Amino acid sequence: MRYCNSKDDVMEVVNDGFMKIYRELGNFTPRYDNYEDSLKGWMKSIFVNTAIDHFRKNKKNYRVSEMHDAHFEIEHTGETAIDKMSYKEIMDVVQQLSPMYKTIFNLFVIDGFKHEEIAIRLKISVGTSKSNLSKAKGNIQKMLAEAAIKCYEQKAV
Repeated sequence: MRYCNSKDDVMEVVNDGFMKIYRELGNFTPRYDNYEDSLKGWMKSIFVNTAIDHFRKNKKNYRVSEMHDAHFEIEHTGETAIDKMSYKEIMDVVQQLSPMYKTIFNLFVIDGFKHEEIAIRLKISVGTSKSNLSKAKGNIQKMLAEAAIKCYEQKAV
Protein backbone atom coordinates (compact mmCIF):
# COMPACT_ATOMS: atom_id res chain seq x y z
CA MET A 1 0.00 0.00 0.00
CA ARG A 2 2.96 2.35 0.49
CA TYR A 3 3.43 2.77 -3.25
CA CYS A 4 -0.09 2.32 -4.59
CA ASN A 5 -3.19 4.48 -4.77
CA SER A 6 -5.82 1.76 -4.66
CA LYS A 7 -6.34 -1.82 -3.61
CA ASP A 8 -6.58 -2.78 -7.29
CA ASP A 9 -3.09 -1.34 -7.86
CA VAL A 10 -1.82 -3.24 -4.81
CA MET A 11 -3.24 -6.50 -6.15
CA GLU A 12 -1.61 -5.88 -9.52
CA VAL A 13 1.79 -5.16 -7.95
CA VAL A 14 1.56 -8.16 -5.59
CA ASN A 15 0.54 -10.50 -8.43
CA ASP A 16 3.29 -9.19 -10.70
CA GLY A 17 5.82 -9.47 -7.86
CA PHE A 18 4.93 -13.06 -7.08
CA MET A 19 5.08 -13.93 -10.79
CA LYS A 20 8.61 -12.48 -10.96
CA ILE A 21 9.60 -14.40 -7.83
CA TYR A 22 8.15 -17.63 -9.20
CA ARG A 23 9.91 -17.18 -12.56
CA GLU A 24 13.28 -16.27 -11.01
CA LEU A 25 13.32 -18.56 -7.97
CA GLY A 26 15.66 -20.96 -9.77
CA ASN A 27 18.18 -18.13 -10.20
CA PHE A 28 18.06 -17.04 -6.55
CA THR A 29 21.45 -17.12 -4.82
CA PRO A 30 21.61 -16.41 -1.06
CA ARG A 31 23.81 -13.43 -0.18
CA TYR A 32 23.96 -14.06 3.56
CA ASP A 33 24.67 -17.03 5.77
CA ASN A 34 21.01 -17.07 6.75
CA TYR A 35 19.02 -18.37 3.78
CA GLU A 36 15.71 -17.02 5.11
CA ASP A 37 17.06 -13.47 5.53
CA SER A 38 18.54 -13.60 2.03
CA LEU A 39 15.23 -14.76 0.58
CA LYS A 40 13.28 -12.04 2.43
CA GLY A 41 15.67 -9.34 1.20
CA TRP A 42 15.52 -10.66 -2.36
CA MET A 43 11.72 -10.76 -2.30
CA LYS A 44 11.49 -7.26 -0.80
CA SER A 45 13.74 -5.96 -3.55
CA ILE A 46 11.52 -7.56 -6.20
CA PHE A 47 8.37 -6.08 -4.69
CA VAL A 48 9.87 -2.58 -4.37
CA ASN A 49 11.12 -2.73 -7.96
CA THR A 50 7.75 -4.06 -9.15
CA ALA A 51 5.99 -1.17 -7.38
CA ILE A 52 8.42 1.30 -8.99
CA ASP A 53 7.80 -0.29 -12.40
CA HIS A 54 4.05 0.03 -11.83
CA PHE A 55 4.48 3.67 -10.82
CA ARG A 56 6.60 4.41 -13.91
CA LYS A 57 4.09 2.67 -16.17
CA ASN A 58 1.32 4.90 -14.80
CA LYS A 59 3.51 8.00 -14.37
CA LYS A 60 2.00 9.76 -17.37
CA ASN A 61 -1.00 10.46 -15.13
CA TYR A 62 1.10 12.13 -12.44
CA ARG A 63 2.49 15.64 -12.38
CA VAL A 64 6.20 15.98 -11.64
CA SER A 65 7.55 19.20 -10.19
CA GLU A 66 11.03 20.20 -11.40
CA MET A 67 13.14 22.52 -9.27
CA HIS A 68 16.82 23.39 -9.06
CA ASP A 69 18.97 21.32 -6.63
CA ALA A 70 20.22 24.29 -4.61
CA HIS A 71 16.77 25.20 -3.33
CA PHE A 72 16.16 21.99 -1.46
CA GLU A 73 19.04 21.17 0.79
CA ILE A 74 17.13 19.74 3.73
CA GLU A 75 18.62 20.66 7.08
CA HIS A 76 17.88 18.33 9.98
CA THR A 77 17.12 20.43 13.04
CA GLY A 78 16.44 17.66 15.54
CA GLU A 79 13.46 15.49 16.28
CA THR A 80 10.36 16.15 14.18
CA ALA A 81 6.72 15.14 14.56
CA ILE A 82 7.38 12.33 12.09
CA ASP A 83 10.08 10.94 14.41
CA LYS A 84 7.48 10.61 17.17
CA MET A 85 4.80 8.86 15.08
CA SER A 86 4.13 5.13 14.84
CA TYR A 87 4.65 3.35 11.53
CA LYS A 88 0.89 2.97 11.01
CA GLU A 89 0.27 6.66 11.69
CA ILE A 90 2.93 7.63 9.17
CA MET A 91 1.54 5.24 6.57
CA ASP A 92 -2.00 6.60 7.03
CA VAL A 93 -0.72 10.11 6.36
CA VAL A 94 1.60 9.01 3.52
CA GLN A 95 -1.36 7.34 1.77
CA GLN A 96 -2.94 10.79 1.44
CA LEU A 97 0.01 12.19 -0.54
CA SER A 98 -0.01 12.51 -4.33
CA PRO A 99 1.43 9.43 -6.11
CA MET A 100 4.78 11.08 -6.91
CA TYR A 101 5.27 12.49 -3.40
CA LYS A 102 4.25 9.18 -1.84
CA THR A 103 6.66 7.17 -4.00
CA ILE A 104 9.63 9.43 -3.35
CA PHE A 105 8.86 9.66 0.39
CA ASN A 106 8.68 5.86 0.61
CA LEU A 107 11.87 5.30 -1.36
CA PHE A 108 13.88 7.87 0.58
CA VAL A 109 12.50 7.73 4.13
CA ILE A 110 11.19 4.17 4.45
CA ASP A 111 13.40 2.17 2.08
CA GLY A 112 16.59 4.24 2.46
CA PHE A 113 17.33 5.01 -1.19
CA LYS A 114 19.50 8.02 -2.00
CA HIS A 115 18.18 10.79 -4.26
CA GLU A 116 20.54 9.68 -7.01
CA GLU A 117 19.10 6.14 -6.90
CA ILE A 118 15.54 7.46 -6.86
CA ALA A 119 16.27 9.70 -9.84
CA ILE A 120 17.61 6.78 -11.85
CA ARG A 121 14.76 4.43 -10.92
CA LEU A 122 12.00 6.95 -11.61
CA LYS A 123 13.76 8.61 -14.55
CA ILE A 124 13.63 12.06 -12.98
CA SER A 125 16.34 14.51 -11.96
CA VAL A 126 17.97 14.48 -8.54
CA GLY A 127 16.57 17.98 -7.99
CA THR A 128 13.06 16.74 -8.70
CA SER A 129 13.53 13.95 -6.19
CA LYS A 130 14.75 16.41 -3.55
CA SER A 131 12.01 18.95 -4.20
CA ASN A 132 9.27 16.34 -4.18
CA LEU A 133 10.58 14.90 -0.90
CA SER A 134 10.61 18.38 0.59
CA LYS A 135 7.06 19.00 -0.59
CA ALA A 136 5.93 15.59 0.68
CA LYS A 137 7.35 16.37 4.11
CA GLY A 138 5.67 19.78 4.03
CA ASN A 139 2.34 18.19 3.13
CA ILE A 140 2.75 15.65 5.93
CA GLN A 141 3.46 18.44 8.42
CA LYS A 142 0.39 20.33 7.20
CA MET A 143 -1.79 17.21 7.53
CA LEU A 144 -0.44 16.58 11.03
CA ALA A 145 -1.14 20.17 12.06
CA GLU A 146 -4.70 19.92 10.72
CA ALA A 147 -5.20 16.64 12.59
CA ALA A 148 -3.92 18.24 15.80
CA ILE A 149 -6.35 21.17 15.41
CA LYS A 150 -9.28 18.79 14.85
CA CYS A 151 -8.27 16.78 17.89
CA TYR A 152 -8.05 19.97 19.99
CA GLU A 153 -11.45 21.17 18.74
CA GLN A 154 -13.06 17.82 19.58
CA LYS A 155 -11.65 17.94 23.13
CA ALA A 156 -12.86 21.53 23.55
CA VAL A 157 -16.44 20.53 22.73
